[in-house]
Amino acid sequence: MKTSDVPSWDLNDLYAGPDDPALQRDMKETLDRAVEFENRYRGQIASGTLSAAEFADAVALIEAMYERIRKVVAYASLVFSADTSRPRHGALYQSAREQATALREHLTFFELEWARLPDDRATEYLTAPELAPYRHYLEVERRMAPHRLSEPEELVLEAKTNTGVHAFERLFDETMTHARFVLARGRTRQTLSEQEILSRLYVSDRTVRKAAARGLSRGLAAQSHLLTYVFNVVVADHADTDRMRKFPTSMAARNLSNEIEQTAVDALMEAVETGHGLVQRYYRLKRRLLGVDTLFDYDRYAPLSLTEWTVDWKASREIVLSAFGAFSPRMREIAALFFERDWIDAAIRPGKRGGAFSHSTVPSAHPYVLVNYAGTARDVMTVAHELGHGVHQYLSRGQGCLQADTPLTMAETASVFGEMLVFKALHAAETDPERALALVCGKIEDSCSTIFRQVALTRFEQALHAARRREGELTTARINELWMAANREMFGDSVVLTDDYALWWSYIPHFIHSPFYCYAYAFGALLVFALYRRYLDEGPSFVPKYLDLLAAGGSDAPERLLAKAGVDITERGFWSGGIEVLKTWVDDAEQLAARRTVPRAKRTARSRT
Repeated sequence: MKTSDVPSWDLNDLYAGPDDPALQRDMKETLDRAVEFENRYRGQIASGTLSAAEFADAVALIEAMYERIRKVVAYASLVFSADTSRPRHGALYQSAREQATALREHLTFFELEWARLPDDRATEYLTAPELAPYRHYLEVERRMAPHRLSEPEELVLEAKTNTGVHAFERLFDETMTHARFVLARGRTRQTLSEQEILSRLYVSDRTVRKAAARGLSRGLAAQSHLLTYVFNVVVADHADTDRMRKFPTSMAARNLSNEIEQTAVDALMEAVETGHGLVQRYYRLKRRLLGVDTLFDYDRYAPLSLTEWTVDWKASREIVLSAFGAFSPRMREIAALFFERDWIDAAIRPGKRGGAFSHSTVPSAHPYVLVNYAGTARDVMTVAHELGHGVHQYLSRGQGCLQADTPLTMAETASVFGEMLVFKALHAAETDPERALALVCGKIEDSCSTIFRQVALTRFEQALHAARRREGELTTARINELWMAANREMFGDSVVLTDDYALWWSYIPHFIHSPFYCYAYAFGALLVFALYRRYLDEGPSFVPKYLDLLAAGGSDAPERLLAKAGVDITERGFWSGGIEVLKTWVDDAEQLAARRTVPRAKRTARSRT
C-alpha cells in the first residue's frame, strides 16, 4: 500500500505549527492568569465564605486555564508522536509539560483547600445549582483528600515530575521508536521498526512468524539493560508515591481514578480467570485448524482464511462508516469528520510512534486519532476501535474540560463497541464459510487479547510491583520469570511459550505510562457484550441511551451512568455473563470447523478495494 494513499493528520485546528506565536502566547497568558487567580482566591476556598455563584466563577476560571494549557500539551504530544526523531519536537513536548507544571504550582492550593473544607460546607456547595456543571469533578477531588500532602510537598512532587518519571516515559518512547529489529530468513535480512516486525506475527507464512518473533526478541534483548532499568525506576517511583500518599496497595491509586472498588476489580479478574479453559479450548481448535502439532506463541495470530485480504484505506473507511451508520446515523456523521477533515494520522513512516490511540485534546477543538495502517483486517478493527474512542470524546466535549474525560474503565467501552459493530457487520455479510470461520476466530482472538490477556497483564503488574517492593531492583531474568508465569496461567498447555517470549513485557507502553491500565480493557469488553445484548433486545430505542452515555463523559460515576443505560454492574454474575457471550463464539467456531471441507492449501493474497 502506498504511503500517499494513507492520510496524515492536519493539526492546524490546534496551532499552525511549532513556531506559531499563539502557542507561546497561550503558555504565557495562562501562567499569568494562574498567578492572578492565586492572588485572588488563596484562603477564600478554605474559609468557605464564597457564595455558590462566586465559587462557580472560580471553578470556571480554573477550567478555562486547564483548557488552554491542555491544548498546548495536546498539540506538543501529537507533534512528538507523529515524529519522535526530530529534536525540536521533543523539546516542544518537554517545554509544554514544564509550562503545565508551572501552572499547577499556582493552582494546587485550590484543590488542597477544597479537599480540606468541612463536609457540611462542601455539601452545601455540591448541592448548589450554580455548581451543578462541576459537581462530579468536585466530588472526585474530595475523594482524594486522604491522599493529599501538604502544599509544599505537593509542589515539590509536581516540580520534579518532568525530570523524574515523565523523563523515563519519554526515554522509553524514544527508545522503542528508534529501535530496529532484524527479520532474518536464510540469506535475506530486513531491518524493521517495532510496528513492522509485530505486523509479521499476523502473516500466514509460519517461517516468517517464527523469524519475526526471534527478531523481536533479539532486538528487545539488545535494549534489555536500558528497558529493565526504566521499568525498575517507574515501578519504584510508583511505590514511593503510594507510600507518601498512603495508598495501601499498588492498584489503589488506579482504582480511585477509575472510580471502582478493589473488590469489584477482583470480582472482574476472578470471573475472567475462571474462563481460562475457554481460552485453552479455542487455541486447541486453532492448532487443529492450522494443522500443526504444536501451537507456539508466534502462531497465536496466524490467519485462518485461505485467502489473505488486504484492505486499502478507502475500503477501510467505508467498512467502518457503514457499520457505524447502521447502528446510528449520528455516529457515522461524527466518525466521517475524522476522515473528511484529516483528524487521522494513519501512514507508517520512520520516527512515528508505534501502536494506536485517540487523543481527546480539549473540548474547544476535537479528538485526533493515530494508527499505523498496513491494510490488514486487524488494522480495520484498530481503526474502528480508535474511532469508537474518537466518537466518545467528540460527544463528551459538552461536559467541559474538567468532566469530559472518563475513567479508563468507561473509556474502553466505546472503542470495543465500535469493533463489535464492524465485526457484526462483516460477519452478517459474509457468505463464504471459510471466511466466516476466519472472522469468528479473529473476533475470539481479539476478545482473548482484550479480556483474558489484559487480566494476565494485570496479574503480571501486580507480581512485578510486589516483587520490586519486596526484593529491591529486579533483574531482567526475574521480570522474565514473572511475565512467563502470568502468561502460562492463561494458556495452560494449549500454547507453548518459547524462551524468546520471555522478554515481550519490555515493549508494552501501558506498564510505563499508565500502571494498572490493562484491566480496564477487560472491563470495557465485557461491558460491551452486555450493552450489545441490550441493543439486540431493545433495537433502535437503545441507540439514544448509548449516545447519551457517551455524551455524559466523566460527569458522573460509572455505576450511575451505566444504570441510566439499564446496566447494573453490581448485579451478581454480571461479568460471568460476558464470558458466556465469548463461549457462544467458540461454540460457533467449533461448529463451523466441523463442517469445514476445504483443505488447507497454499495461501494467496488479494486486495479489497
